Amino acid sequence: MSDTFNIRALLPEDRAEWAEMWRDYLAFYETTVPDQTYDSTFARLLGNDPNDFSCFVADANGQLVGLTHYLFHRHAWKEESVCYLQDLFARPEARGTGVGRALIHAVYDEADRQGAPSVYWLTQEFNHTARKLYDRIGKQTPFIRYQRP
Repeated sequence: MSDTFNIRALLPEDRAEWAEMWRDYLAFYETTVPDQTYDSTFARLLGNDPNDFSCFVADANGQLVGLTHYLFHRHAWKEESVCYLQDLFARPEARGTGVGRALIHAVYDEADRQGAPSVYWLTQEFNHTARKLYDRIGKQTPFIRYQRP
């Protein structure tokens, strides 16, 4: 499959497949969001606001097999904006084919194009399969995340 997928920007006609993949991604992390959030997120992903999220998808012969959501934002320690890769998902049948790596590299390329010196992301400790990839193409940091209860 690695020879048969294309990484591209999200299109309006991708709505149903995108929503299905994002629902599966959220289920993996044992969470859900209301339908209204699907609507607002999809609209933001297609919008022109440079402060909103963007999306790349992996298209394999007309079927979407992966997605990534990413965002550029200011950073107090840098003059340039940095890039946060929030969501990365590959359908089970596409895993191990290079789709995840290709999606991350598309974000790396976009960060380079926009002059962002850093791309970062989070994952849960138990996500061992994805972490094998992340350990090969990224560097684990010593930061521990906290959030408001």
